[in-house]
Amino acid sequence: MALTRLLARPQARASDSGPAMARVIAFANQKGGVAKTTTTLNLGVALVEQGLRVLAVDLDPQGNLTMSQGWNPDEIDRSMFDVLVHRLPITEIVRSNELDVAVSSIDLAGAELALASMIGRERALEKALLPVRENYDFVLIDTPPSLGLLTINALVASDGVIVPVQCEYLSLRGLVQLENTLSMIRENLNPNVGIQGILATMFDRRLLHSREAVEILKENFGDLVLNTKIRKTVRYAEAPVKGQSIFKYDVSGEAAGMYRDLAKEVLDGASARQHA
Repeated sequence: MALTRLLARPQARASDSGPAMARVIAFANQKGGVAKTTTTLNLGVALVEQGLRVLAVDLDPQGNLTMSQGWNPDEIDRSMFDVLVHRLPITEIVRSNELDVAVSSIDLAGAELALASMIGRERALEKALLPVRENYDFVLIDTPPSLGLLTINALVASDGVIVPVQCEYLSLRGLVQLENTLSMIRENLNPNVGIQGILATMFDRRLLHSREAVEILKENFGDLVLNTKIRKTVRYAEAPVKGQSIFKYDVSGEAAGMYRDLAKEVLDGASARQHA
């Protein structure tokens, strides 16, 4: 399987003399339970810790990112549904805690149906983010576990995609499906988007299965596989219950250290792209 060819990075966007714009990163994998939300939140807070301005967009109707900052999606009147479907300015639904969050609600589950008949439906999120991109250094988008219209909106709006992948053999197939979707988006909607990193999650260094899964990823995807691996720890399950990131829950613990490492890797990659 010629996966290395399929996953060749697209050319970076040419910079212009205008104001600096946030780098938009989507976290996508149609498989659920791979730590997309955990990664979006904790990477975002790690970047905030570095003095950067970060907006996290909760594009998942389950609202797990919203809940992870202490808000109940069932009690939210206006959310990303209103931004995408009713063109409400995104600033109207952004709430601030450890970082800024464009919140989700259960209404978002109806967004795909509502968007289906709209002209330019794939660009709804891209247009919504445009007025605020000058206000942030990074916009991080948490997507639902599917390759439907919400995820397509995220990919069209993004400069790059980080794919959290559980350390198991079946992950490879899901990556190929995602790249096929990205290829269609590059051809028709956003020629610049591509996978900027594959993040191994739920890694257990004690298990041969986990170590072999990472080796398979590296054999097939080369330097797209990030050096940081997110290891299993009970802290990840405990922090969201408190409506907190791992940084607020256990700032000096191993889990926070992993996301600091990931933030450094993302920042190093962004710097390399600027000077390419």
